[in-house]
Amino acid sequence: MPSSVETLEFQAETRQLLRLVIHSIYSNKDIFLRELISNASDALDKLRLASLTDASLSEADTSDLQISLEVDKDARTLTVRDNGIGMTRDDLVELIGTIAKSGTASLLEKIKESKDAATTESLIGQFGVGFYSAFMVADKVTVHTRRAGTDSGTQWESDGEGSYTIQAADDLPVGTSVTLHLKPADSEDGLADYLSESKIRQIVKRYSDFIRWPIRMAADRTDADGEATSDLDTLNSMKALWARPRSEVTEDEYNEFYQQISHDWLPPAETIHMRAEGTFEYEALLFIPAQAPFDLYSRESKSGVQLYVKRVFIMDDCEALMPNYLRFVKGVVDAHDLSLNVSRELLQHDRQIQGVRRRLVKKVLGALKGMQDKDTERYTKVWAQFGRALKEGLLEDTDNTEALLELVSATSTHDPEKTTTLREYVERMKDGQDTIYYLTGETRAMVENSPHMEAFTAKGYEVLILTDPIDEVWVDQVPAFDGHRLQSIAKGQVDLDDTADDETETDADKAQREQDFAALLPWLTTTLSDHIKQVRLSSRLTTSAACIVGDAHDVTPTLEKMYRAMGQQMPTVKRILELNPTHPLITALRTAHHADAEAPALTEVAELIYGSALLAEGGDLPDPARFTRLLTDHLTRTL
Repeated sequence: MPSSVETLEFQAETRQLLRLVIHSIYSNKDIFLRELISNASDALDKLRLASLTDASLSEADTSDLQISLEVDKDARTLTVRDNGIGMTRDDLVELIGTIAKSGTASLLEKIKESKDAATTESLIGQFGVGFYSAFMVADKVTVHTRRAGTDSGTQWESDGEGSYTIQAADDLPVGTSVTLHLKPADSEDGLADYLSESKIRQIVKRYSDFIRWPIRMAADRTDADGEATSDLDTLNSMKALWARPRSEVTEDEYNEFYQQISHDWLPPAETIHMRAEGTFEYEALLFIPAQAPFDLYSRESKSGVQLYVKRVFIMDDCEALMPNYLRFVKGVVDAHDLSLNVSRELLQHDRQIQGVRRRLVKKVLGALKGMQDKDTERYTKVWAQFGRALKEGLLEDTDNTEALLELVSATSTHDPEKTTTLREYVERMKDGQDTIYYLTGETRAMVENSPHMEAFTAKGYEVLILTDPIDEVWVDQVPAFDGHRLQSIAKGQVDLDDTADDETETDADKAQREQDFAALLPWLTTTLSDHIKQVRLSSRLTTSAACIVGDAHDVTPTLEKMYRAMGQQMPTVKRILELNPTHPLITALRTAHHADAEAPALTEVAELIYGSALLAEGGDLPDPARFTRLLTDHLTRTL
């Protein structure tokens, strides 16, 4: 006697959610197969776990756990079958009814407002929302299932509209089969591909390659005699390297996997294999490349690592798990339990995710520090490729400022052939020196030849040479390293005599010098007031006549140009002209001014001194034509 068929109505809220799943939430229809395979994998996991504690489950129930895909092109059906835990009638009603429980209306409202709105529970592995993605490609779905340890099975069927039917079914194997009656091939969705062996292989390879259970499908073959045969192929590799102990993975396997996910044919510079256990479990396999991708500093450059949940691929470039300044890091993170939105495609920004991110960042920075300590040559090459990106972290990641400062590497006046770390700089500091000196500029040659360097070179003080555009920014954001203040030698007052090994100038000498220039300095300040705010004597010059410096907190000219290039309005910053009191030109100017302060030629000389100082630091003349004419006239008069 045939079993009775029950027809149950979907609740109104469930119908709304079903329509959203079919038409709005999923951006890629291929996702349906990922969801069904994931549900099948969960069922196999549950059976394996249940068999460890339930003596009623026979050994045969877990002897060959697998997922099989079956295609019937004539009937236009695709079946996803597993021999996992299975379900009873009540399980089916309860699990499908989950989305219709209290709170569904609120969830629907959030989904309507924003596709990435946070939900209150993880829907991973539930035979519910993911299952309904099948209706994106099918106009009818039939489920046959039998719970392990029971004798009777159940059939569920629906067209995804207003109701579903449920009835008992005899002679079913343990497990679940989901049969999709695909929409017509000539429908507007164009779904013929989902009966194609190559299309199915492609989807499995992308989303489900690392699931621990074999995914099998009959594949058509032609033997040597031209006869058609059908073999059973395993579509997934099941080789999730991150789930294996590091001791069991070879370097070749790591390199092969890295090349697969990065499309980089060079081996990585560093491999990071980690496992986190406790309240939130995950595995991660990360790689630091040996060379930067061509688009590392492009706006279109994508950042983040691949995200898996229980070996199911969720998304590429998961920005929530890796900060932008570590966008060069490649790899995967596989979470055992992670809150996702209703489509599994977008992450909720919750504490778990932030916790994983913090640990990953510390692991990557720790690996770079280990490389720096143990293999200087390799680290120098990695820094050359990614140092500029890492320095972005000094602006973005205040929690890891100290760790990032330990990684900073730069050229310096100590050894032009090698880079130095801040730690090495500090270890070489002169007795009594408590400041880390640096100078920024567009090129190394420009910095090395800057007038600002003269006194530091003469007195043996090391100066860091910073030429990355971002150096102009981060040095102002980071006040100190290991208790030592960072100071630009082109800003503020510099008096190296205070820390020099031998003091060569007495206080009386300084007082006399100030008196000698008491009249010239204010006159020059007034004469050049359109360009500068002050003229003073310098202690940083030994051979040049003059240089231009900023106050301690002034924006540098290079940074001012950068802001203006980005469209930001910047007020003109007047700087300070410093004079070398021992230079022949400056002493001659002082003498001439003392003899005749009104002489017209003095103003022209003042302009030439200012313009020369501006050119020496790589600046732009306010009036190049006038400067050239003045210079030509004065040269002519001297010949």
